[in-house]
Amino acid sequence: MTSRSEITVRYAETDQMGVVYHGNYFPWFEIGRTTLLKDMGYSYKELEDENILLPVTEVTCQYKESAKYDDVVEIRTKVKEMKGVRITFSYELYRKADQQLLASGTTTHAFVNRAFKPINIKKQFPAFYQKLI
Repeated sequence: MTSRSEITVRYAETDQMGVVYHGNYFPWFEIGRTTLLKDMGYSYKELEDENILLPVTEVTCQYKESAKYDDVVEIRTKVKEMKGVRITFSYELYRKADQQLLASGTTTHAFVNRAFKPINIKKQFPAFYQKLI
């Protein structure tokens, strides 16, 4: 399943050259990830209420083209891999006007409880696990 969400680049997200500052792509990844989970029927809040936390353990981003002020950016997100107590999401960000790929990347997360102990999501939350795979 691929989730799609959109954002419009705000002036505050750009640098003096009118180009989106590189660190602002990571909150866009979060928007994509939370939208994907909602599309699957789960919100981060609901997961936290179930004692499931997803701290980030690794992030990658490859910048292809610059996003600029007022661009509408489409965020395409999917689950790339489930491995043990880890999940990796992949992201592709496109400028909506011309479908130019702006950036791609991944975030890897660990399934842990509030005590930061690893959770076997397959055993403890099988319905959620099935939606992720």
